[in-house]
Amino acid sequence: MTLTVLTPPELVEEDPLDLMDEIDALKKEKDAVILSHFYVDGDLQEIADFTGDSLKLARDATTVTAGTIVFCGVHFMGESAKILSPDKRVLMPDLQAGCSLADSCPADKLAAYQQELRAKGHDFQTVAYINTTAAVKSLCDWIVTSGNAREIIDRVPADKEILFVPDQHLGRYLSEVTGRKMILWPGSCMVHEVFSIQDLLRAKRNNPGSIILAHPECPHSILEHADMIGGTEKMRQYVASVKEPTKFLVATEANMIYPLQKLAPWHEYLPVPGIMASTGETCACNRCPHMARNTLQKVRNCLRDGKPEIEWQPYFAKAQDVLRRSLLK
Repeated sequence: MTLTVLTPPELVEEDPLDLMDEIDALKKEKDAVILSHFYVDGDLQEIADFTGDSLKLARDATTVTAGTIVFCGVHFMGESAKILSPDKRVLMPDLQAGCSLADSCPADKLAAYQQELRAKGHDFQTVAYINTTAAVKSLCDWIVTSGNAREIIDRVPADKEILFVPDQHLGRYLSEVTGRKMILWPGSCMVHEVFSIQDLLRAKRNNPGSIILAHPECPHSILEHADMIGGTEKMRQYVASVKEPTKFLVATEANMIYPLQKLAPWHEYLPVPGIMASTGETCACNRCPHMARNTLQKVRNCLRDGKPEIEWQPYFAKAQDVLRRSLLK
């Protein structure tokens, strides 16, 4: 008897240009627009109607006139788009595209910790990085992105303590630059956590005159060697302002090199390698496995099938208030 082995549809190779053409046609047919984060692959940024960081895309979602938003990013981003544009249908290529930072701060554990702090007499406001679930956002006073964090921290009354969740590295950096003491949740990004300080210093030595760009989600050991610290939009603005051809060592998700190269092609960009903690070996782990779940095939499929969809949840209403206050005002 002959056995037939079926290949899953997502593993069947399709021509990228054909997929792009099909996606363009489906966008018109389905009255849809595509939002793509800077950390997804370049071909997904190429087909997008809007590209950007978390702050820009959250704001872009509120300006969309089409009935459907396809969000190429991770789950909390799709949630935020739905919360800010509840009348829109929000689709994601893969609902399994999560976030290690969001996973590190479950809503029930945050609520319990807030209660514990209040019982000990702490008078605080909770500031959450946007890399959190909607359920966590509903428990918070403010939401920040790497692009608006300093501005939001300044809005917290001076007589209040700050509980910052979930990224301890971003929180520590913000505490240093704003002078505000913070109670830090012990979370971190799996991508930014693994950058190899040894390889960063070696790359700097081997590329005299190079400039190190680092995302504030990186550990302090990386940030203290950076020439410029900032989120993805600040990185774009910075490289565009440097007119002399320069080598940049980029300490963030490697796909960020695509929009940098597109905006300022006269520079050279080198990704800073990561390190595998278990073996000490250098690796290409500066790629987010969750962002990598977004593919052209999955974009085509979700447009064609109208799913998977971010469905409205009861706690979205409370998260909506804090998101609008933090990101849109």
